[in-house]
Amino acid sequence: MVPTRLRALLLPPLLALAVAACASASSSSPVASLPAVSPTEPAAAYPLTLIDDAGRRVVIPADPERIVSLAPSNTEIVCALGACGQLVGVTDFDDYPAQVADVADVVIGGSVDVEQVVAAQPQLILAAGNELIPTTIIDQLTSLGFPVLSLYPNSLDDVYDDILLVGAAIHEPTAAAELVASMQLRAEAVGAAVTGAERPRVFYEVGLFEGTIYTAGEDSFIASLITIAGGEPITGDAVSTAIQLEDLIDADPQLILLGDAAYDASVTPGVVAARVGWGEMTAVSTGQIVVMLDDLLVTRPGPRVVDGLEALARAIHPGLVD
Repeated sequence: MVPTRLRALLLPPLLALAVAACASASSSSPVASLPAVSPTEPAAAYPLTLIDDAGRRVVIPADPERIVSLAPSNTEIVCALGACGQLVGVTDFDDYPAQVADVADVVIGGSVDVEQVVAAQPQLILAAGNELIPTTIIDQLTSLGFPVLSLYPNSLDDVYDDILLVGAAIHEPTAAAELVASMQLRAEAVGAAVTGAERPRVFYEVGLFEGTIYTAGEDSFIASLITIAGGEPITGDAVSTAIQLEDLIDADPQLILLGDAAYDASVTPGVVAARVGWGEMTAVSTGQIVVMLDDLLVTRPGPRVVDGLEALARAIHPGLVD
């Protein structure tokens, strides 16, 4: 089972509209293919049918005025789209933006309180896929008549798609497209800054629990961030995100990034270097072990994930990214 902290952290037709300022972008721009929008938001056609990240067809009967978010990343998306006031349920791990502290907690200690969700009378529920929110819970909420969108991005592009999906669901397509366009431009700048630089093998430590090492899962959005930031990600299992020590030693990281050190002061480069077997890794012998205080930005697939991308690039290629 994935530890509670990891569950909380990773707890993610589309209207791809862009701001007029991007209309003149060149064909090489990642946002050039997005059409311009009019200043006035067109009326949404509800009931609206959308396809979520689990491939489920979700019918949203009306413009949702009451939204429950079962993952911090989903909460941040809703708030970034200007709909924070529509949230009526969040998780006890939600910490951004500050006003979500006043919203009722319906996920406590990584477990969904179904009774509290029902009591909130949501018109839309935003869940997290890959069993971060168990399928049984999603099915239960769906059977009770609630529209549930399950979000689980496997890449930075998927994070963009999820923002556009939520924008479509809550009738904020223009705000979603503006946000995505801004994020794309920043990500493109990171990729340009590290072009041509050597690409070290990077291990990102999400956590070490009872002897099990957790990292970026195979084909995960965290792995995609490391790639864009100019590294070669060393990945774990796609579902559990765990990696065996012998596999990590064989992968021989040249750089170790300690995401868990952002929460646990006992996780230091010296402590990591002293772990049994870790001394065989190049990163340990060369002292390339870095504390990542911006872990939440790296591991939370929401609007601030590009801040995490920039932090990764600065750690992997110091001096190349502002």
